[in-house]
Amino acid sequence: MGIIAQFAACFTDHRDPARIEHGVKELVAQRVYGLDLGYEDLNDHEELRRDPLLAVLAEKSDPTGETRARERDQGKALAGKSTLNRLELSAAEVSEEERYKKIGLDFEAVDRMLVNVFLQAHEPAPKQIVLDLNRPDDPLHGEQEGRFFHGYYGHYCYLPLYIFCGEMLLCARLRVSNIDGAAGSQEELQRIVRQIREAWPESAPLKRSCPVMARPNQLSPPILSRG
Repeated sequence: MGIIAQFAACFTDHRDPARIEHGVKELVAQRVYGLDLGYEDLNDHEELRRDPLLAVLAEKSDPTGETRARERDQGKALAGKSTLNRLELSAAEVSEEERYKKIGLDFEAVDRMLVNVFLQAHEPAPKQIVLDLNRPDDPLHGEQEGRFFHGYYGHYCYLPLYIFCGEMLLCARLRVSNIDGAAGSQEELQRIVRQIREAWPESAPLKRSCPVMARPNQLSPPILSRG
């Protein structure tokens, strides 16, 4: 389905093309596959960048890195932690004065992409859609920005909001934990339902229940049906 390619298309690369050795799609693929293999920290990529198998997964043309332009980079086909860090710190807009973080991210495009992947996976349109809203705790172990202590979970954490349909993710929103668990869920549902209706007008969802906090880690699922 080209999910990584669709995600990479949400970025805009303002770097000088003549000096690029790691394209956006390659950077995204390296980070995604690294996470999938259990390497959460960017520091891990100082060694992973030498891994030819990961380079093959990222679709590098030279998985051994022997043809890199600078001698010190030869044998390291993939990007290092600093390059990946600049990608992850990308803002929506890139200023003319910005020297390092020159890859912009369209956050609204990412939201649309997640729903588009769901739409692409279903043909014909299903007769009924059940959206599951979940807000698990994401424990924090350092001095991260926006950290708050959550009385129910008994530790410092974030409180992300996820919306699934079956096993497919339609929304992922990182949130601080000093909020109501259902905060923002109505806006996210409206956005998702609107996009689904635009794609499937003949089977437009006609009924949904309100997202009400049922338990600290679960929201009641809205049901979207036709007819």
